Amino acid sequence: MGGLYEYIKMAVQNIRANKGRSFLTMLGIIIGIASVIAIVSIGEGTKNQMNSEIDGIGSGLIAIDVSNDAMTEDEWITPDDVQEIRKLDTVGGVSVSNNYDGETVTGKGNFSIMLTGEGPDAKMINNSDMKYGSYFGETEIEEGKNVCVISDTDARQLFGTDDVVGMSLDITCYDSSKSFRIMGVTTQKENGTFVSYTYDGMPVTVNVPYSSMDDLVGGTDEFYSITVVQADKTLDSQIVADQVVHLLEKRHQCAGEDYFHVQSFQDVLQSMNEMLGMVTAFISFVAGISLLVGGIGVMNIMLVSVTERTREIGIRKSLGAKTSSIMLQFLAEAAILTVMGGVIGIILGILAGYGICSIMSGSMGMTITPGISPTVILAATLFSCAVGVFFGIYPAKKAAKLSPIEALRRN
Repeated sequence: MGGLYEYIKMAVQNIRANKGRSFLTMLGIIIGIASVIAIVSIGEGTKNQMNSEIDGIGSGLIAIDVSNDAMTEDEWITPDDVQEIRKLDTVGGVSVSNNYDGETVTGKGNFSIMLTGEGPDAKMINNSDMKYGSYFGETEIEEGKNVCVISDTDARQLFGTDDVVGMSLDITCYDSSKSFRIMGVTTQKENGTFVSYTYDGMPVTVNVPYSSMDDLVGGTDEFYSITVVQADKTLDSQIVADQVVHLLEKRHQCAGEDYFHVQSFQDVLQSMNEMLGMVTAFISFVAGISLLVGGIGVMNIMLVSVTERTREIGIRKSLGAKTSSIMLQFLAEAAILTVMGGVIGIILGILAGYGICSIMSGSMGMTITPGISPTVILAATLFSCAVGVFFGIYPAKKAAKLSPIEALRRN
């Protein structure tokens, strides 16, 4: 142990005697470690923010669509199906949605609209809160009342004000016209940076009970898509989806026909995470190449050091120093160089992660916290040590194998 301490002490003294060269030797290691840690932390921070946004608007939602084969066989999801699905213990609600293009005329001009026929649980999945009035429910659905709900943004666009509860909208769709009384105005929750319900140029959206649209567009008692809300968001969505599909197949006597397709937000989230993880891993791999370049730099400098210290090696060997002692001395020096570079790289990588995330947060109007992973830091530290030992072996062996007589003859 005392001998190892002496080797480390000698290595540190030699590094301090050649500060500029030692720093340039470590530079490749520093850049490689800092790049990997910064990229991984930024990627994890971005993924965590994206997951948080998706979880906030889509957690516990399962979309079930009717397949083309089912449409061919005229098998659709019916209002009775929806009522039976709502009775399942694992289901907190079911939203139906049929969309049609239409238009309306107000004092502000002519507007294209998207007329959306919805069920009684529609409010559960909309990313909005009530600003005025109320959302329609089961009573309005059962009675087919001509009422509607619009957003405050659309209300200002149509009427110049968002306090429009009680006012009417005359909507034309497929050459048929109908008047709907506005019973509620919603306000959009703050959109996330990665996930948004709105975009510039989207048409005015008017939400109405699906049962009120029959004499306007016809055939509104059949649905090609529904959205199921889980009663317990922590439950595996696949379990809930299987129960719903099994119920639909039982009611339509179509088991094994693949008439109903399932897509959950958990599946979407998993796919996005996998894609982002692959991108981060690839960029980290590219950045990690600089570690190999840094390792080669360590080897080159150590070879130069061996050449410069040939006479020292000869004197030590002539005084009885073992080959293993000479090898350990130079290995210790290479390892210390890479460990120091690794430590500096870790510090700079963490600082870079926080700095870049801060810039991204300010420019994007959001908060991204870098995902600093102890595992990544540990792996980077071990890798930097491994690089130092691996690329220090050859110079150390070359120094250890020098003949004392040949070494002493050199100046």
